[in-house]
Amino acid sequence: MRRGLVAAMLLGPLAFADSLTAQSKVNIEQNFADSLTALPKEDLAVSGGFYVPAYSSVAMSQGKLRVDFSVTLSVHNASETQPLVVKRIAYFDTAGKQVESYLKAPVALRPLATVSIFIPTDDVRGGTGANFLVDWAATGEIAEPVVEALMVGGIANAHYAFISQGRPTRTAGKK
Repeated sequence: MRRGLVAAMLLGPLAFADSLTAQSKVNIEQNFADSLTALPKEDLAVSGGFYVPAYSSVAMSQGKLRVDFSVTLSVHNASETQPLVVKRIAYFDTAGKQVESYLKAPVALRPLATVSIFIPTDDVRGGTGANFLVDWAATGEIAEPVVEALMVGGIANAHYAFISQGRPTRTAGKK
């Protein structure tokens, strides 16, 4: 009995880590079906993009220690009335190499809806200079989306959480 308990205590975190790794393969269409709506039939007259810094690892203690963080990227449609078409969500590493692409095709977010990408703590492919590019479009004038990354991690008894806000890479406007 005691050996089984010890094995469960040792293997439990590994099972949890496997489930986190599986979550990194996000299927936005399935996981966020309630947040999505049909793509607009009208032309997408307005478009924009965001650059979002993300930190899957951070150097601490004069650079002698690396702390790994989970990253949650959230894309919020800030419009109360119009769908927002998300055309691309791509994750890049410190060297600027694309690590992952999260959309097979554009998706449309309902008004005030959100989709998220979760990168577990043990996925350090992005490194200290990880980032996302998010491209979006709409049929007409729309409130600019809110795009943020939330990093959560810790070492020993210290836990850290911080947010990185997306920065527009191009002005929203007519194509």
